[in-house]
Amino acid sequence: MDNTFIPYEKALSILEEHKASFPLVSKNLEDSIGAYLGEDLIADRDFPPFDRVTMDGIAIDYKTFAKGQRTFTIEATAAAGTKQQTLKDNSKCIEVMTGAIMPNGADTVIRYEDLTVEENLVTINLDSLNYKQNIHFKGMDISRGTIIVNRGTQLSSAEINIAAAVGKATLQVKKLPRVIIFSTGDELVPVSQIPQLHQIRRSNIYGIQATLIEWGIAADLYHLADDKKEMLRTISKMLKKYDLFIFTGGVSKGKFDYLPDVLEELQIKKHFHKIQQRPGKPFWFGSNAEGKKIFALPGNPVSSFVCVYMYLQFWLLKSLEVDFETLYVHLKNNVEFKPDLVYFLEATLESKPDGKLVAEAIKGNGSGDFANLVKTDGFLILPQNKSQFFANEVYPFVPYRKKW
Repeated sequence: MDNTFIPYEKALSILEEHKASFPLVSKNLEDSIGAYLGEDLIADRDFPPFDRVTMDGIAIDYKTFAKGQRTFTIEATAAAGTKQQTLKDNSKCIEVMTGAIMPNGADTVIRYEDLTVEENLVTINLDSLNYKQNIHFKGMDISRGTIIVNRGTQLSSAEINIAAAVGKATLQVKKLPRVIIFSTGDELVPVSQIPQLHQIRRSNIYGIQATLIEWGIAADLYHLADDKKEMLRTISKMLKKYDLFIFTGGVSKGKFDYLPDVLEELQIKKHFHKIQQRPGKPFWFGSNAEGKKIFALPGNPVSSFVCVYMYLQFWLLKSLEVDFETLYVHLKNNVEFKPDLVYFLEATLESKPDGKLVAEAIKGNGSGDFANLVKTDGFLILPQNKSQFFANEVYPFVPYRKKW
């Protein structure tokens, strides 16, 4: 293997070495969905903050029931949102509503369904009760001072709910990079145009833009013709405006693949160019002295898609300090792959009744067969230095489709 080609694992370590540090900004709670948390969410009180009634009914002193009493006079009523009441006579009861503070002097709640209520008298229609039943006790869920949500978490509706519960009207979140995605090549025409026989529509950049939107990141689009001077002028100007640059095409060995030379002339340091993988070997990554990051992806659609999910996603998660785990699946069918490369193979994902996740490899017609992507759910990572992969063996899987 040419020593200019680095292993997959080495590429990941270089990306982590050059991860970004995104600054924090303040956002209103209602505008924070999809943002990445820049602070821990900490319980400012116990959850629940008091012994909470969980059923509409009555609250009694359990000892009276244990001694045989079944009929109780209602002494008072405790509603949710009112101050705590006290049972003054333990031979009586307090009518309680769900969410109310458990009254002092009472320790057990019986729901209306197990009672007969006649004016101010209540009869319990049960032979046995559980001591302290139907009470959600103070601090049972979370105690004050506990971290509930860690920084780096992407905020879903669940985390927004927590933020509101701990009194965060505004949140510190990561300021996401300003991103631009470039398509390159004279063969590419706008989506709205009918291409001639020698042309194709610009599709890669829309798929990458949509992926970034799914990750909560906006990106602008731009097209570069195969003109070295124009590429130098445009990229130089854009370096003043954007933080993260994604290019598709122009990084291989073709006569008109000017991009590596252009980036070098713009004093962007190359960290790697080629990776021992299929598809997507000619993948270029670098940065400049101002910390701008450049991901120059292969032009073939499957190759660029692979690199987005294997490398750009990895770099972003590391930069955002997001904790993530590798997903492992069982291979459904045998696969043979003889080149000494890591193999990113498209596959469908299925959840079996026994709890297994099973991936069926669906081999397409090469890195230009983007239509095969709509038939599959993600990529198997089949390791280097192995040529036979058998059904029921377990391998890493990177999904690009949300199925559940």
